[in-house]
Amino acid sequence: MFDPELLMFLKWIIGFLTASTLTAFSIAKFASKKVSTQTLSNLKSRITTWWMIVAIFILSTYLGRMGTIVLFAGVSFLALREVFSLLKTRRSDYIVLVFSFLAVLPIQYILVAMKWYGLFAIFIPVFIVSIIAIWKACAGDNEKFFESVASIEWCLILCIYFVSHAPALLMLDLAGNVNENFKLLWFFVLVVQINDVCQYIFGKLFGKTKLNKVSPNKTVEGLIGGLSCSTIIGFLLYWLTPFTNFEAALMALIAGLAGTGGGLVLSAIKRDAGVKDYGTILPGHGGIMDRFDSLCFAAPVFFHLTRYFFAG
Repeated sequence: MFDPELLMFLKWIIGFLTASTLTAFSIAKFASKKVSTQTLSNLKSRITTWWMIVAIFILSTYLGRMGTIVLFAGVSFLALREVFSLLKTRRSDYIVLVFSFLAVLPIQYILVAMKWYGLFAIFIPVFIVSIIAIWKACAGDNEKFFESVASIEWCLILCIYFVSHAPALLMLDLAGNVNENFKLLWFFVLVVQINDVCQYIFGKLFGKTKLNKVSPNKTVEGLIGGLSCSTIIGFLLYWLTPFTNFEAALMALIAGLAGTGGGLVLSAIKRDAGVKDYGTILPGHGGIMDRFDSLCFAAPVFFHLTRYFFAG
C-alpha cells in the first residue's frame, strides 16, 4: 500500500468517484426536470455502491494478500448463493450444495493462498466435477440426472473456479515486490469494469443497433465504446503492469471481450430463469453476479495469458 505508483492510482480512483458524485448531485439540482426521478435515483445508487466497492477493495489491499483472497472468497460465496437460488434443486441435491459451500469454496481459496498452482488449476474441473457426478449417481436419483449435475457443476465453475483466478494474480512471480501483483490486480479489475460502465453509457447515449436478443440493453455502439475506452485506459495505465503500453492495451481489449461474453452468458441465465437481477445486495446494480459477471469470464483468460507470457 505504500508503493507510490499504487497510492497515486488510488488517489485518481477516489478523485474520479468524487467528481462523479458531484456531477450526479449537479444533475439532480439543475437538470431534474429533464431527467426522470427513477434515472436520478438509479444513478445515485450506482455511484454510492461504487464508493462501497472501492472502499472494500482498498481495505482488502491494505490488509494484504490474505485480505484480498478473503474478499474474493466472499464474492464467490455470495455469487454462488445467488446462482444456486435459480436452480430447481431436489432433496438429493442438498448435501452437494452444503459440500459446495463448506468444502469446495474454502479449499479452492486455500490453494490460492498456498500458491499451489498445480492443484488450484485442476481441483474443481477435475476432482470436484467427478466427485459430484459420482455422488449424484450413487444417490440413485436419476430423474433429469444430466441437467441436475451439469447445472450444479457449472455454478461451481462459474462462481468459484473462474472468480478465484482474480486473486490468483497475486501468486504470479512478477518482477519487483508484492505491490506489482496488487497493481496488476487493480489494473485487471479496472479495465473490466470500465468496459462494463462505458458500454452502459455509450449504449444509453448512442445505442441504436441491438447486439443480440439475450441482453436487449446491449448495443453494438455500446460494445465499441466500452472496448475502446477500456483499451485506451489499459494503454495509459501500462505502468501498473509488467506489460508494455501496447501489450497492456491488448490485454485490456482481450479482458473486455471475455468480460462482454461473460455478461451475455449471465444475461442468458437470467432470462432463462425469468428474473431481472440476481439479487438486491448492490443498490443500483442488483446482485453480486450482476456487477461481477464480466469478471468471472475475464479472470481466467487474463490470469493464464499473464502467467504464460509475462510471469517468471
